[in-house]
Amino acid sequence: MQKRKGRYYLGRVIKELQLTQEKLLDGIRHPGVFEKGKYKWTIVGCEEGDVDGSPYIFGNVAKYEDNGAVPVVREESRDEMEVAVPGLLVAKSPFIYFKGFSGIAYMHVWNAIEEWTFRKIFSRIITGKYDDFFVGCTVEPISDLKSFTSRIMGLKTIMNMQARVHPPNPLFGSLWEELKDYMIERKASTLNIKEEGSADKGGLLTSIQMAIQKVLSKEIALVTQPLPLMDAAMLMATDGYGRGQIVGEDEDNTQVIIRTADTQKSFLFAKEPDVAALATKVYTQLHEISKERDMKHASKK
Repeated sequence: MQKRKGRYYLGRVIKELQLTQEKLLDGIRHPGVFEKGKYKWTIVGCEEGDVDGSPYIFGNVAKYEDNGAVPVVREESRDEMEVAVPGLLVAKSPFIYFKGFSGIAYMHVWNAIEEWTFRKIFSRIITGKYDDFFVGCTVEPISDLKSFTSRIMGLKTIMNMQARVHPPNPLFGSLWEELKDYMIERKASTLNIKEEGSADKGGLLTSIQMAIQKVLSKEIALVTQPLPLMDAAMLMATDGYGRGQIVGEDEDNTQVIIRTADTQKSFLFAKEPDVAALATKVYTQLHEISKERDMKHASKK
């Protein structure tokens, strides 16, 4: 029998303040419990391994009720009743994290643990492990460059661009290496940048379309000049190190808003996955993204 499939989304785990790689992994292995309303959340079923020498950790974000109940039938009286079930599991979302990519894949569960809910809850579980004391954790989507560029190529004019990005760890993209170096030199944990264009001047002059086309056509080496700051930040956001937004007008003069998170990379896989098989799938996806975008590991100094 073929296993039922769910949609898994790809993102980066951004570690902020004093959240180190080891603290993140320990937060997955020995998580706290986050409570909101009648539900509690934690991480269960952790397993660890590696693919081609790249270590991963697997787990499930679990949503449960502290005092749940399920209906049962009593044969003797031919009626039904509810039986208390402490810790009743409502839903779970499998995920897998590769520390060499700071990359994560996680499953969207309809009406229970949506894609955006997973990102929010995962972060709260990790920071809650350390009582939210001087640690920060966010999960940022990795954009599908083909989908993103097809949308921005449909714009006649770009009027607004904005991005919020974080320093990469451990990978960086060669097209935004100068921006990465700038943030490190400035000791900046976050960079917010925004540009507004003028209608009477034809909007913003940007090279973001050109940059993405070079990536997709495997011609990154032909880009010999550093990208403008805004364009580099937007490209950085598409790689999962933040998020960006472009506002423009199409040929019908209709305003269009394009967000990097709206074109998140995803794939279908079993809802009850074989961990090793899922690990191989996710590793392949993350490796291909790194190769496509000419991403490198920062040299240790």
